[in-house]
Parts: sequence; C-alpha cells; structure tokens
Amino acid sequence: MRKFNVAVVGATGAVGEELFRVMEAYDFPVNNIVPLASANSAGSKIEYIGKEYTVLELTETAFEENEVDIAFFSAGGSISEKFAKYAVEAGAVVIDNTSHFRMDPKVPLVVPEVNPEDIRLWRETGIIANPNCSTIQMVLSLKPLDELYGIKRVDVSTYQAVSGAGKAGMEELVKQMQAFFAFNLDDAKKEAFAHQIALNVIPQIDVAQENGFTKEEMKMVNETQKILKKNIQVAATCVRVPVLRSHSESITVTFNEDVEVSVGEVRTALEEFENVEVIDDLENNAYPMPIVSTDTDITYVGRIRKDVYAPNIVHYFNVADQVRVGAATNSVRIALKWIEMENDI
Repeated sequence: MRKFNVAVVGATGAVGEELFRVMEAYDFPVNNIVPLASANSAGSKIEYIGKEYTVLELTETAFEENEVDIAFFSAGGSISEKFAKYAVEAGAVVIDNTSHFRMDPKVPLVVPEVNPEDIRLWRETGIIANPNCSTIQMVLSLKPLDELYGIKRVDVSTYQAVSGAGKAGMEELVKQMQAFFAFNLDDAKKEAFAHQIALNVIPQIDVAQENGFTKEEMKMVNETQKILKKNIQVAATCVRVPVLRSHSESITVTFNEDVEVSVGEVRTALEEFENVEVIDDLENNAYPMPIVSTDTDITYVGRIRKDVYAPNIVHYFNVADQVRVGAATNSVRIALKWIEMENDI
C-alpha cells in the first residue's frame, strides 16, 4: 500500500493536535509527517506514533520542499486563502477545515458518509472543503431522514461547546470557573467571548448578518443545501454554552406534506446510517449528551418524537464531538476516501 507525506497546517492548534490522534487511530498510511505552523511555533515538537517531529514554519515553499501529498489546513481562513494554492501547486490535495473555500462552487464540500461522490470534483481546484462542525453532525442525521421521507424544512438550535473557539475558549471557561469558586468571577477576563461564558449562555456565534442571523447560522443554512444538493429551508439559532467539548443540537424536521411520520421508521433509518448511533430511552434517562460523545467519532441521536400537532414533523436531539466528528475525523475520513477513490487502494 502506498504511503503519503502528510502536512498539517496549524499543527499546534486544537484541531491540528486532534488530527494526529485521529490519523493514528485510523492507521493512516503515513510516510512522513510535516507539521507546519507560524514562526512563533516553529521549532516546537509534536509526537506521532512514538516518533518526534519538529514543527516547521509555514512558508510558500514548505509543501514542495517536503514533497507533500496531502495537506490538512486548520489554521484559519486567511492562512488557507494565502497558502493553500502553494500546496496545490506542489501537487498535494488540500483538505481545508476553514470556512474560506466552503461555498466556492468549484470546491467540493464533503461529509464522506453523506456525499462521497463529490470528492471526485477535487481535481478542478485541488481542494476539498470540510464543512462547519455544526453542519457536519446535523447532515449526518438529516441524510437518512431525507432518504426516508424527503425533507422540506429544518429548524435547529445549537448548544455549542467553548472548544469551538479553540484552546482560548476552553481556557477562558476554566479560568472563569476558577474565578467563580474564588469569589471573584466579576473580575475574570472576557477575551475569547464577548460576555462571561461561565454559568451563562451566549446566543451569538460569529458576526451579525444583515438578515438578523449570524454568520455561523448562515453557514448551517448554505452548507446544508450544498451538501444535500437540495434547497431545503433551514433556520438556525447558534448558542455558545459553558461546555468544554461536544456540540449539541435540538432539531425539528418538517417533511413533505403527504408524510405521516413513524418514530420507529425514523429510529431505524438513523440506526442503520453509518457513524450514527441512537440513544433514546427517556423513561430510563438515556439520551445523547456531550459527556457521551466526547472523544468519540460517532454522532448520537435521541429524544426522537413525533410532533403533537403536525403528522409530518419530527423532533430530536443530536450530539457529537465537534473537534473530532466536526473537524479532525471528518477531514481524515475525507482523505481516506480520497485515497480509496483516486489511488485505487
């Protein structure tokens, strides 16, 4: 089996570090690891399967000099905008975890369990985009339901962990909780978020848009439509909550008017879909929660119930580790599927 030279841009960040763990777990066919980061992080060390690698400075020539075959980008949209082209010019396929390329009509936006066929479109630009974390876990549950009944509309409220804002978000929650127990929470710094996050929820993620939604909410709208290739109506409310890791979503799905929802059929469709697991026993307090999904590669679904008033509506709760399912794991799964499809391995 062929092995690949793999670059990770943003190697010292939260998603970069998780990429190494996921690649190891999936026995990724690595020939050489090329960890890339800013000049400030260059020279530091990362470990992969017992071997130490020196972090290199991200430069325009780094990909060619290291004969990179696959380049994971997880260092912010501006970095992808500037440097992805140099990876492509060096002959690498770029798997980009930022929002920069997602809505480019020439760039495939992929969740491998949902639209693997789009991976083949990578040749036009050399780039495959990884969707927004909240979108990924949602479409993993929407796809089997769309195949079952045909989705007309989705209304979703998210409960997004602070790790969605990177290491800084996690550190801020921890420090604020420490301040709370030291009776000086009012003096704790508020840098990663606009408001105190400890003991609070913030109903805004990303910047406001002219239509009253936020950029994060509109990502869920536009990306869902692109991935599912359907003009599904989507309305999202994205909320930051004081949870360290794993995003939760309360989802209401409206099917076509002639549908009579069967909870049993919905449950079966979800249970049979790849990398989705149902935990749904309300009487025994069993349902998906962040502590269940953290450090796993599964999207968990529960609280499945038919609407009280409309026979074509179903409600459920959806949870996944957004650092893994919503970022690192989806990226690695894209790469493995790309290897399978493009290299006949």
